[in-house]
Amino acid sequence: MSGPHIVLVGPMGVGKSTVGALLAGRLHCGFRDTDDDIVAAHGRSIRDIFVDEGEPYFRDLEKRAVRDAVAGHDGVLALGGGAVLDTSTRALLLPHPVVHLTVEHTEAMRRTVVDSTRPLLALDPRRRWRELMDARRPLYSEVARVVVATDGRSPEQVAETVLRVLELSDA
Repeated sequence: MSGPHIVLVGPMGVGKSTVGALLAGRLHCGFRDTDDDIVAAHGRSIRDIFVDEGEPYFRDLEKRAVRDAVAGHDGVLALGGGAVLDTSTRALLLPHPVVHLTVEHTEAMRRTVVDSTRPLLALDPRRRWRELMDARRPLYSEVARVVVATDGRSPEQVAETVLRVLELSDA
């Protein structure tokens, strides 16, 4: 099968980009983040796109970025937290080795509440994060082959666990 070796999904602040870069290094392949693709292609931050154009516009950009990355990248791929909201994106991901990285609410708040670049958490971040997770958790589960918790683990430990559960490591 062509396409990414590993696709990482999960909520904002879970460490998809950090863990993805570590996995790519361990697997000697490239790393790609669809949020970075969107920023590079449009010359604006995700936050600015949300503010200026709205969430539906961003989700359309995200859907296209994921489609292009899945078709054109054979390394490790990290998706934005909301990429799984699109039905066609979820269908596109099903044949691929998708890993759902999880984080508990308290840890997520520690990692994201001070990050002003996250437009969906701008108002009442604690409540909003819970709402987003309630809506997205079943969608992450729908596409994921495995679930890996990140709480209390270093990015290196998370990467090693991903490799082990996908049977890509002797560890």
